[in-house]
Formats: sequence, structure tokens, C-alpha cells
Amino acid sequence: MTVMESEAAKLDDTRLTKIAAARQSKSVSLRNVGKMFGDTRVLRDLSLDVQAGEFLVLLGESGCGKTTALRIVAGLESATEGAVFVGDTDVTHQLPRDRDVAMVFQSYALYPHKTVFENIAYPLIVRKRPKAEIEAAVREVAASVQLEPLLARLPRQLSGGQRQRVALARAIVRRPAAFLMDEPLSNLDAKLRGHMRAELKHMQHELGITTIYVTHDQIEAMTLAHRVAVLDKGALQQLDTPARIYSDPANLFVAGFIGSPPMNFLRGTLAQGRFDAPGLSLQPEAPLRHEGSATLGVRPEECALTRPGEGELQGRIYSVELIGDHSLVTLHVGEQPIVVKVPNTFAGEIGGAAGVRVNRERIYFFDESGARIKKAV
Repeated sequence: MTVMESEAAKLDDTRLTKIAAARQSKSVSLRNVGKMFGDTRVLRDLSLDVQAGEFLVLLGESGCGKTTALRIVAGLESATEGAVFVGDTDVTHQLPRDRDVAMVFQSYALYPHKTVFENIAYPLIVRKRPKAEIEAAVREVAASVQLEPLLARLPRQLSGGQRQRVALARAIVRRPAAFLMDEPLSNLDAKLRGHMRAELKHMQHELGITTIYVTHDQIEAMTLAHRVAVLDKGALQQLDTPARIYSDPANLFVAGFIGSPPMNFLRGTLAQGRFDAPGLSLQPEAPLRHEGSATLGVRPEECALTRPGEGELQGRIYSVELIGDHSLVTLHVGEQPIVVKVPNTFAGEIGGAAGVRVNRERIYFFDESGARIKKAV
């Protein structure tokens, strides 16, 4: 090994040692947290245990309470009921500055008159850290998010992606117990969002810091998270890995919210072991513990077009959409639409009759309340 290679190895070892030493990530827990704004309940008995080093995404529609939950963890909102823990410490009534968490907002919230270096360094400056320590920490973090050549620039001289990396670096430099991120990529264009998702996932893996990330974008949730917490109307609907959220939804809301295009739903009835709906009569693979009104769910990729008269469903083609590597065909089965994912070479005519074959091993049934109907034992 040459002298230069030896020195480079020492630098790499030093950086890895610093990063490993900085991994003081802690768990975050919400225990029966509720929140009222006047007479409006925003969160209902929310309990979550985020493991140290985990990337957990809070996913849901606008107004479901996910940002409120994040702000309660940060201390920017107070909980009406319940408690918040960072590690073993109850921080429910602590000020934000005492919680050892760093928040990254949807807006970059950079100081326009400060350089990139000064923006990143600000959390250490207000803590009156030694100048040499600040210099080393900023340059190390800037290198990790590829900002080293931009340290002398002002925010107005940066692109949207570069500004977001500055905001992330400012959070990282503190080496907090947890990151709290409120839709940090929503202001970026689609191409840059994809790039930043990859960067963010790699960076969180390298740093190993507990991260709670809020989004309404299911693609962000599925690609970034170790686990996803799906919220609706302030209540937790399901908490699981992205794969299980997708393949084993707990209820009708989760099934319809996850997936692009979303799951198809057909309303009908279950009686004597069969599901019947206009244009459909189907025997489930396994007996179900339900009689009466029900909804069948099946994903577009679990359907295949057939000749008229074949398959379980019969309908007419309503539209054909070329997406790129595939097409989406919408049929009307009775009065209910169903979407089928097909090869991009499909050349069917609008108005033409077609059948649909479904994968019976990957269909779901839900009762009138939206709860999943379980198989009979």
C-alpha cells in the first residue's frame, strides 16, 4: 500500500468512526395520543413505537392528522391526551429544544442572507460549539450530501434539490436522536423527487438515525419506509412493512389507498359460499365467515383480459390508457368500473366486449363497515 493509499484509508476509517460514534439514535413512542382543536378531534388514541434507527412513514390523506402527530413529537403542538417518549424519557411537556429531535419542513426554511455553510452550521453556532468542531462537522455532513462545492453560495443561487439537501444537512449536523420530516420532497419536480428519495434512503441507512417521515404520497411511503403507519381521520388503520400493507391490507381504506392504480372494488353479496355481483359470479378459494352485503377487491395487475364469455367478469371496454411499459384498460362490469393492467401492445377497441379473469388467490373481501372478511377456519 502506498503512502497516499494509507492516508486515504485512515481518512475513511476516521469518517466511519465519527459516523458510528454519532449514531446515538433513540426510539420514539406515542402512547394513546389524542389531539383536539376546539371541538374537532384530529388524533384518536394514537399509539406508535418507532424503533431506534427505524425509518417510519406516516401516510394518509390531507387532514388525517399525520402532520399534527409529527408536530406533537417535535413539541410544536401539545397533546390533549397521552404521552410522547424519546428513548426512555417522557418529553410530553418538554420544550422543542430539549427533545433532541431535528425537524425538516416542506418549505426549506433556509436563512436567505446566510451561505450554505452558515445555514448548515447554525444549530452548532447557537449551541456555542468550538469553531474547529463546527468547521469539521459542516464539511463532513456537506460531503455526505454532496454539497462541498456549494458551501459559499447563498440559497437563491441553488436549485430546489440543492436547497432541500441544505435543509437535510442542517438537521444531520446536530446528530439528533431522531429526524422528523414533514413532506420534505413535495416542492420538487417528479424527476428530482425520485433522485432525492434514493439519496434520502441511502443517507438514513448510513447514519442510522431514527426517522419519522410524513407524506400523502404512497410511492414515497413504499420506497422509503421500513414500516408504514396508515392514518385516516386521526386513527391508525394499519402499521406494517410496505410489502404487507400492499399484499395484506387490514381494511377497505388501506386497500384502496395503497396501490397505483388503486385496487378495484365490486359491490355485491356473499351467500352460501359464493360472491355475486352484476356481471360476476365467483366462488372464493376458501370459505368466508360472512353472509350478506360485501365488497370484492382485486388489484389491476391480478386481472387479465379474455375473450367475451371467458373469465369470471364480463363487461365492455370504456377506455384504454397507454402508460409506457404497460396500458390500463377500464371496463364497465354492470355499472361498476374495473381497471386491468395489460401489455402496452394491447389494441382493443372502446365499446368492445371482453371478459376478465381474476387471480382468485389474490382477491379480498370487506364487509359493510370496511373491515376485512376473514377466512373461515
